[in-house]
Amino acid sequence: MKLSIIIPAYNEERTIYALLDKVVAAPLPAHIQKEIIVIDDCSIDQTGLLVQTFKDEHPDSCLQYVRHATNQGKGAALQTGIRLATGNWLIIQDADLEYDPNEYGLLLQPLLDGKADVVFGTRFIGNQPHRVLYFWHSVGNKILTLLSNVFTDLNLTDMESCYKVFKTSLIQGINLQEKRFGFEPEVTAKLARIPAIRIYEVGISYYGRTYAEGKKIGWRDGFRAIYAILKYNLFRSDRPAVNIQKHSNELSVY
Repeated sequence: MKLSIIIPAYNEERTIYALLDKVVAAPLPAHIQKEIIVIDDCSIDQTGLLVQTFKDEHPDSCLQYVRHATNQGKGAALQTGIRLATGNWLIIQDADLEYDPNEYGLLLQPLLDGKADVVFGTRFIGNQPHRVLYFWHSVGNKILTLLSNVFTDLNLTDMESCYKVFKTSLIQGINLQEKRFGFEPEVTAKLARIPAIRIYEVGISYYGRTYAEGKKIGWRDGFRAIYAILKYNLFRSDRPAVNIQKHSNELSVY
């Protein structure tokens, strides 16, 4: 059995090598292997070089490096990674060290127990450590989660969390469209419409970073999230989901 770890990265030279170290070292339940897919969204710093260096230094890491020819956004990077995944399960891992790969096993457990089809990590329940940072960010996050819940009829506590684990066949069957930071509300809206889907939440730790440390998301992304919540809930298409199509001319695989 295999877990595909999808890592979108854009100008993450400060953290990408250390993050890959943590991902490779992270424990998993017995008999589960890792497949690591880094999608470099046309970084203009040393991100790509550092990933290649790590790959050369860790030839047994099952690491695949993919580079977009143009910057397309986090959502587009995730679509590429999802399409390439071959594991039984798939988890999204940001490259910025805000989330701890040592919690993969915790997140996987409801899936391994046969209770869940999707697991959301949540920063707002549980007793794991959380760095204290921006008040208005937390307010905005809770407002977006509440608005999403109003339309999806879910009772999530952290819709915007990076950590989401899916059955790979499930997420590969969803037609994802958002290219940038609208991925979270889009995928939540589309998951909620799947009959009899079983969604769980698991409390996780959070080691947030400041803007000086490289945090990228801002208020414009909050407005995009609101737009995505409305678009994919109110103005949805009920056509069957389709698999993501390959655009081989837009990326390079190493």
